[in-house]
Amino acid sequence: MYSRKVELLHGAGGLETFEVVSKLIVARVPDALRRAMNGRGVDVMDDGSYVKVGDSYLVFTSDSYTVNPIFFPGGDIGHLAASGVLNDLVVMGATPVAFMDNIVVEEGLDLDVLDRVVESMLRVLRENNVALIGGDFKVMPRGSVDKIVVSGFGIGVSSYEPIIDYPKVGDKVIVTGPIAEHGSTILAAQLGLLEENKGLKSDSRPLVKTVLPVIQKYRPYISAARDPTRGGLAGVLNEWVYGREVSIVVDRSEVPVRDEVRGFLEAMGVDPLNVASEGVAVLSVDASVADEVVRELARAGERDARIVGEVVEMPELKGRVVARTEVGGLVLVSSNPLNLPRIC
Repeated sequence: MYSRKVELLHGAGGLETFEVVSKLIVARVPDALRRAMNGRGVDVMDDGSYVKVGDSYLVFTSDSYTVNPIFFPGGDIGHLAASGVLNDLVVMGATPVAFMDNIVVEEGLDLDVLDRVVESMLRVLRENNVALIGGDFKVMPRGSVDKIVVSGFGIGVSSYEPIIDYPKVGDKVIVTGPIAEHGSTILAAQLGLLEENKGLKSDSRPLVKTVLPVIQKYRPYISAARDPTRGGLAGVLNEWVYGREVSIVVDRSEVPVRDEVRGFLEAMGVDPLNVASEGVAVLSVDASVADEVVRELARAGERDARIVGEVVEMPELKGRVVARTEVGGLVLVSSNPLNLPRIC
């Protein structure tokens, strides 16, 4: 049993989060109970889990949202919860079909605030034809919880085996859009700097109508897919190579970052690779179709999609992520997530 105290960094989505989950939870689950019905579960620790039913697959995911502030440029906690859960299904290659919510609010919360949050969440579900099939609602005494917490549980379906992340040597790494939008916006909001940085806006949005059709079309060529939320792009890539014989080389000059986001994060001394996105997917795609996938993403509406790196064999740096700098050098990219509480 851990003797240390839980720290905010344990929830930042990096190695510390992985260690808590794997050592305190997964390690206690017998191997036979880490998966069910010819599916995958905590045996692989991906964005979701699945079971096989006949010739089809049911895919499940869950997430909790504590973002502060509740309302922010580009979204709110309800919009974020619905979009985030749907996106976890998308990157598994599953079509979202149903959603369940669990909402916990603080005594004294203005009902108008609750109404706005619920309407925002339901709007995302309606626009993506996802049913709300159940949930739970609780009120905590004043001071026991800060305003509102929203949890979501998503169900998706797939006719082919869902994506379990395992990038292959030679794969190209594709990012579907500009990174670090959400994390930079929440950081500015919490520091009271939004007024000076009006160009910042969360990218919170579902990827059901743009990214999912492309994933489904090229499923045989996609070996990994993830949305780079807590921990950012660096967190995803480091997870993909952790404990493996492969490495990932990222070309920093190709990683899309909007000027407003880059300028703000540079002023804060924060690397965009470690900052959360909420409307972006990262794909590891067979090199033979990578350029084609980028063009398909652009036609689907993801016009900033581009190839940003490659999965390689680099024995001296196996299990590591390295970045090619603007001057051609190579530097290690560690998973150092922005230690920002309540980012999502």
